[in-house]
Amino acid sequence: MADNISDSLPADYERGRFLGRADTPDGPCVILIEQGKLYDLTARVATTSGAIARRAFDGGMLIGPVSDGLPEGWSLLSPVDLQCIKAAGVTFALSAIERVIEEQARGDAAAASEIRAQLEGKVGSGIRSVVPGSEEAMQLKAALIEEGMWSQYLEVAIGPDAEIFSKSPVLSTVGHGAEIGVRSDSSWNNPEPEVVLACDSHGEVVGAALGNDVNLRDFEGRSALLLSKAKDNTASCSIGPFIRLFDENFTIDDVRSANVDLTIEGPDGYRLEGTNIMAQISRDPLDLVSQCLSEHHYPDGFVLFCGTLFAPTQDRDEEGAGFTHKIGDKVTIQSDRIGTLQNTVTTSRDAAPWEMGFAAFARNLAGRGLIDKI
Repeated sequence: MADNISDSLPADYERGRFLGRADTPDGPCVILIEQGKLYDLTARVATTSGAIARRAFDGGMLIGPVSDGLPEGWSLLSPVDLQCIKAAGVTFALSAIERVIEEQARGDAAAASEIRAQLEGKVGSGIRSVVPGSEEAMQLKAALIEEGMWSQYLEVAIGPDAEIFSKSPVLSTVGHGAEIGVRSDSSWNNPEPEVVLACDSHGEVVGAALGNDVNLRDFEGRSALLLSKAKDNTASCSIGPFIRLFDENFTIDDVRSANVDLTIEGPDGYRLEGTNIMAQISRDPLDLVSQCLSEHHYPDGFVLFCGTLFAPTQDRDEEGAGFTHKIGDKVTIQSDRIGTLQNTVTTSRDAAPWEMGFAAFARNLAGRGLIDKI
């Protein structure tokens, strides 16, 4: 696990506030970084969900300077606890094209290359130039239907309604330094480097983290009804390293202009690099939050993955087969204002089992006299 937390923080971390969680010998603790110092907030508020709801970002016990790292026996957890884990899909033109490719290839990576060339030639420039839900988008839709190229993925890419889905159960996310899982029976999968917005119960965005919304392209490509199997598996959702809280030095405009860089380093010497450019997103992040809130209630708040521009197509083993993960891949997601999230790939079957659900979490807090601090 990663206990040298300064390596995971952005260069300007002394000018920001960062909310997170750590595993300790006693159980999960809420931690805060402010002005380069690390604080334990747990005696005041025992969940990051509660800290966000009550804006309880001060009054903690000083642990020491960030440069000293975490105390002995502590390790970083995902900064998310009781919040619902939501995700927006197909929010970039390129990701829309790749989803159509998955669908038309029926999850077969070898068939994707030819379909990609055809679709990009007919759809690429058009889908990049329209505002979702606009009259121009509806005209493009009509043209694609006439050509027999319409898809459910293009509907959510350029139609009025965004794709919003539940990514992972409450308390199931993994954090910086943990292993991340892909299903053992998947042969075509990839990471999805994204910005994750942290929201209170009213949908107000209070900060942002990084996330890896792991995707199984073979499963979802065979049928969109397999989305839950493609997305929700043990250790398949990584968030971290911290939630950078909004203030005068970091705002939603920094999210809108963020670049999210991805590096994959394989045990076979393979290396892949890419960038998720938030400025190219088709829907504004606050519009995605509004659509996520919609007619729902999130009493403990929610976090929202904003989607990714990056869909790796670089061949790994054989020509035309594209990219897929291998066990032992080191995945590094980095953004200059948010930090660095790093995980190593394993299978969901072999990943550390998820054991601290809400009952175990509540029992732990009760045993520490903290249940009323949720």
